[in-house]
Amino acid sequence: MIRPVPNARWIRSARTWIVLGVLAPVGMLVVSGLMLLDLRKDAYDKADQTSRNLLQVIERDIDRNFEIFDLSLKAIVDNLKAPGVASATPELQQLILFDRAATAQDMGIMFVLDERGEVVIDEGALPPRKGNYADREYFRVHKARPDLGLYIGRPLVSRLTGERMLPFSRRISKADGSFGGVAYGSLKLTYFSRLFDRLGLGQDGAINLYLRDGTRIMRQPFREADIGANIANTLNFERFVSARSGSFIGTSVRDKVERHYAFTQVGDLPLILNVALSTREIEAEWREKALVIGAIVLALCGLTIALSLLFGRELRRRGALEVELSRLSLTDALTGLANRRRFEETVERAWQDRRRGADALSLLIVDADHFKRYNDRYGHAVGDEVLKGLARSIATSVHRPIDLVARVGGEEFALLLPDTDQEGALRVAGKVHDALRSLAVTSAGIEAGTITVSIGLAVSAGSDDGDPESLYRRADAALYAAKAAGRNQTKCALALEEHLSERMLRLVRG
Repeated sequence: MIRPVPNARWIRSARTWIVLGVLAPVGMLVVSGLMLLDLRKDAYDKADQTSRNLLQVIERDIDRNFEIFDLSLKAIVDNLKAPGVASATPELQQLILFDRAATAQDMGIMFVLDERGEVVIDEGALPPRKGNYADREYFRVHKARPDLGLYIGRPLVSRLTGERMLPFSRRISKADGSFGGVAYGSLKLTYFSRLFDRLGLGQDGAINLYLRDGTRIMRQPFREADIGANIANTLNFERFVSARSGSFIGTSVRDKVERHYAFTQVGDLPLILNVALSTREIEAEWREKALVIGAIVLALCGLTIALSLLFGRELRRRGALEVELSRLSLTDALTGLANRRRFEETVERAWQDRRRGADALSLLIVDADHFKRYNDRYGHAVGDEVLKGLARSIATSVHRPIDLVARVGGEEFALLLPDTDQEGALRVAGKVHDALRSLAVTSAGIEAGTITVSIGLAVSAGSDDGDPESLYRRADAALYAAKAAGRNQTKCALALEEHLSERMLRLVRG
């Protein structure tokens, strides 16, 4: 014996395939989304690595040049202490104190200030250019702090050349340790411009160099108003000074552009360098790929969903067709009543229910009187109209869902009445006769009251040991008794015991 697969119905369900057809594209979208997120992460990882590489190159260049510059200042301070320098001629002092580094392309001004801020030795002129710089920040700072060492000040405009400079200075102390002046040098900001210009960072990319107090020394792209601006109180700068190096995504306070910032401290100097790449430009290539991949995936998902819906609709259509075919296989095509197959299946179930203790089961067999005359006189079309009218009239005689009205033969109908005794069945038979009194086929001139039926009734009680066939035979026998008694009436079958006894008696007499 072949057992049915438990999940076969579930597998054949249209809803199942529609759900799977929708879930599969959703899964594709999720997987594609995760892939695109991974590609986006790769884009940021690449940008981060590029930024770090640029930081390393720039930081090394700045650190090396600043170290050379600081060594020149240290040499000035140390050489001033050498015997005979103080009494040497201005020309010789210039040769002794200033090395060739002072003549580099972006070097600005180098000179020595005394304790009053006056220029006493000038690398660029003999005799020294006159000027007092006691009001400069670097001068005041060295005068107040003997242990400061190298001091890098805020960007300033040179009083001698009018150019933007970054000041460097070291304290000069006298033999007794008191303040003796300042060794000063400056670096033109064009040095940073030339250094940064070599690096392409996109339209919204930027390179910034800050002092640790938040003062911007240089920005690329260059804008005059940016130089000397202080951003110490901004969230971005707080993150710059929170670690020696790192990276994060933030929004610029200057132009409100979101950027990826990679930053580092320049050597041991009080400088912070960052490379900022626009997130929009970082994602530009990724967006193009995401757009293409997304469009393809969406198209495929849409196609999959559409095909699933079409497949589901086809399954539903086929299912509805199967249901309809199943219904038609149990329905009489002419009258719309149950056919003989459904009648037999229903009788079998009702009989089993009766055997399990249900109440009496009644069966009415209804047959049209003289039906052949209608076909012979009016034709089969009118005969079919008569049968349809009979079906409607008989069907209106019962109202319970458990009752069944079926066409079991040409002009023969059956009414199966579960849980109904003989008295109840007779009432139903009476309703059938009453309903037929108003039946007419006006198109053929058949008036109301002309069409009649004979009915045979049989009841299966709890003591009946017969079967459905015996119930049908008894009802059929009662039908013929009604025919023999003059038609247009109902006859009840004898109880099974009486029927058998009567038959035995006839056999004995015969």
